[in-house]
This record gives sequence, C-alpha cells and structure tokens, in this order.
Amino acid sequence: MKDLIQIDARSREPKYQQILNEVISSIEKGTLNHGQQLPSISELSNWQNVAKVTVAKAYEELRQRGVILAKHGKGFYVANTEVRGVLNIFLLFDTLNPYKETLYFALKAGLPENTRLNLFFHHYDRHLFETQISNNLSNYNYFVIMPHFNEDVSAVINRIPKDKLVIIDKSVDGVTGTYAAVYQDFENDIYNALTSGLDLLKKYKKVTLVLARGQFQFVPDGIIKGFKKFAKQQEIKCAIVDNLVSGSFKKGEAYLLFSDRDMISFVKEVHTLGWKLGKDIGLISYDDTPMKEILEGGITVISTDFEGMGQTLSKMISQKQRQKIANPSALIRRKSL
Repeated sequence: MKDLIQIDARSREPKYQQILNEVISSIEKGTLNHGQQLPSISELSNWQNVAKVTVAKAYEELRQRGVILAKHGKGFYVANTEVRGVLNIFLLFDTLNPYKETLYFALKAGLPENTRLNLFFHHYDRHLFETQISNNLSNYNYFVIMPHFNEDVSAVINRIPKDKLVIIDKSVDGVTGTYAAVYQDFENDIYNALTSGLDLLKKYKKVTLVLARGQFQFVPDGIIKGFKKFAKQQEIKCAIVDNLVSGSFKKGEAYLLFSDRDMISFVKEVHTLGWKLGKDIGLISYDDTPMKEILEGGITVISTDFEGMGQTLSKMISQKQRQKIANPSALIRRKSL
C-alpha cells in the first residue's frame, strides 16, 4: 500500500495534483479496484512526507468528482472505476516537413475525436527539448517524443512515467522501464535497402553518402554505421562526405542525399550538365514525400512507412499497449537510379 501513491519532490506539479493523478492512474491500471480502501490521510502524509492538508485537498477533489467516497469512521474507498478522461497528448517533433505531416495526420486520424493533440518542436536544440518536456510533465496524460539527437537525452525522458511515454522514430538506449516505442532500425534499414538495390547500384562506379552537416537535418549515427557495413561487404566503391558541393558530381556515380534542399540543387545541376538521372548519374533520397513520386519521373528513396507509423502509434495509445515495434523501411525504386 505504501508504494501505491508516489510523490516526486523534484516535480513542478503541485503535490495534491500528483496524489490525485496517482489515484486515477492506479484505477486505470487496475491497481485500485472498486470498493478498495485508500491509505488514510495520516498514513499517506507520513509515508510521503507531505502535509495532511495536501492529502485532504486531493481526496476532497476526488470525492467531488465521484471517484472516491468517505465512510465516516472508516476511511476513503474507490467509488467509481470509470475515470478515463479525454486523451491529452504532448507530441514533440524535431521539425515539421512533408513526411512528419503524414505521420501527424495518420496518428490524429486513428485517435478518438475528442483527443487533444498538442504539437511542439525542439529544432535539434537539446536545452529546448529538455525544457519543453520538464515544463509539461503535469499537463498531459501521454507524451509522444521524437528524440532526434545522437547524444544521450535519456535523463529527461526517464522523468516521464513509463505508462505515459511513447518514443517514436529513434530508440534511446538509456531509457529504462517498460514503455511504448515505434522506431526505425536505422543501421539495418539502410544496409538492407542498399543490398536490395544492388542490381541497380552495380551500374555505378561509386556510391557517395552526403550527410548535409550544418543544415537543419538530423542524420542518425546508425545510418552511417549501416552504410559503412554495406560498403565493407559489397564490391562497390563507397564514400561519405559532409556536404554537397556544387561542381563535384561525377558522371557514372550515384549519390544518396539526406537533405531535400540538396536534392533540388542536385537535380538542377544535373539539368545544367545535360545529364539524365538514372542513366548518367544516380540519385537516392532519404524519406519519401508525394513530390518525390513525380519529380523527374520519380526519385528513388529509402524510406520508412510514416503513415503506418502513425497508425501503429494511435493503436498503441488507444489500447494502452507498451510494446517496442520496429517500423518497416524499404528501398522504393524509381527512375532516378
């Protein structure tokens, strides 16, 4: 019983609100059942080192909501287990772009109509990422986090209760406990995608991965590892460069680009040179968008299924699942390769 209601002294959330939320969460999880007795005001005050008036305030609000009832001389008991309210979701992306929009709308479409889905951005700023999470810990009952950093950001994520946490797109090794996640396996995804396109890549003398350093672009370390693994195991000359440099393209070679801005610059320069994509020079882009389906007759991409990711997310949240699922990724063949 002592462990039933826990208070985090470091939290900015008022202690009475923490008690209230802990009781409701315990009822939702089935830890507290109809008719079960709660700790007395004195017991909870002593166990959690909080004032009796704080516990009394939380219990009174729960009583007014009809969640608990007071029996004179006996204590407080669970009166209602139908306590699940509106889903109030904190959604933290890095930036907004076409494939994140696809993910967002697929997630939204699969959630109940009365869901509150609030979207935030961290723009690859670790301080902003940590501040936005810390300042909102008491305001939402689900936290959907896209931790696009190659450095460890697990400390702040671990402050989120695991029954409220969903990590998307990139896994974070330091996050403990049982929580939900839908992620890309970047290292194996790029290796498998390039291997599946080996018949096309062998047309080219060399394959160059362009990282777009210094741009508003996140490149997971796993992608570089997977590309190096492919280069080591296949009989194809490969290289990695930080940025796309105008005038450096070579006929008979293929380029894997992360930045959509780089992709547009690449296509324009290929036009200027009078070369043909897929014949004189090869192009693979990362992450699919509707534009890439039609540009130049189709740009070959390595991409995860962002719509599928959103659908999986909505199902996990709606059904309170705590699984870790690798979202499928593949090479989509089009004319540019």
